[in-house]
Amino acid sequence: MNPVLVALCAAAAIFGVFAVVEGLVRRPRRRGDVSGPGIPVLVRARWHGATRAQQISWSLAVAGALVGYLLTRSLLVTGGVPALILVLPGLLSAPPNRDVEVLEACDRWVRLLIGSVSTGKSVPDAIRATRNQVAPVLRAPVDGLIARLDARWSTASALRAMADDLAHPDADAIIAALIVATRRGGTGTGDALRALGQHSRRRLQSLREIATERAKPRIVVRQVTLITVVVLVGVAVFNPDYVAPYLTPTGQLLGAGLLAAYLGSLVMLRRMSTPEQRERILQGDGVELAPAGGDDA
Repeated sequence: MNPVLVALCAAAAIFGVFAVVEGLVRRPRRRGDVSGPGIPVLVRARWHGATRAQQISWSLAVAGALVGYLLTRSLLVTGGVPALILVLPGLLSAPPNRDVEVLEACDRWVRLLIGSVSTGKSVPDAIRATRNQVAPVLRAPVDGLIARLDARWSTASALRAMADDLAHPDADAIIAALIVATRRGGTGTGDALRALGQHSRRRLQSLREIATERAKPRIVVRQVTLITVVVLVGVAVFNPDYVAPYLTPTGQLLGAGLLAAYLGSLVMLRRMSTPEQRERILQGDGVELAPAGGDDA
């Protein structure tokens, strides 16, 4: 029988098994209930705890390993194909950029506060009035800030606690400016917030430009990786004699070393494109409750 046809049938069978298992176990269950006949408890728990993308990746990895073994009988292909399927998407994707996410949320929050303060509200009242309009990343910190204000904390102490919740240097800079604005009272608060908004927008523009420049080499690496994989698969299918030396024990060791070196270079590239963690400018220095009259809360 044609080995390619056998491999394709095996892959289809694997996907069929996963589909049947998913259909059988997709039922309402209590939390912690991962028992079931015929399926190891740990495997089933891990499967149901994974996201849909992870489940697809694991299925493709198993199918790729089986197809690679049936076609080549090579340990390098059997282990290398699932490794590439599981590792490459994470290495070639953009790393999470919390700097941009937090600064975007803070910039939007400052603009909301500007609009509220311009109507005559104080900063604490503006914070309460705009709580339902903040970005998701700020929702919990702002809710905590309002809870502290309602508990008679001073505005400065509550803002410092919010800075500790976010633990981000850009948020520290904005919150420090808000603390200064609240201590000045109503005098110039709107102007201070507008200046703060201009600064955050310039900083956000710089971060976006940096992220764009960092993404350029990552796009090139994706293209090179895709071309390399397509060429290797094409050569293995249409000219097996060319890759025959890599099926020997020595060739498999050499191929494993080359694969490890390439993945290592991708790890180094990802680390280089990941923003470095910066030092904060606000640090918690204890909690101070406002007096009964509340100076600014």
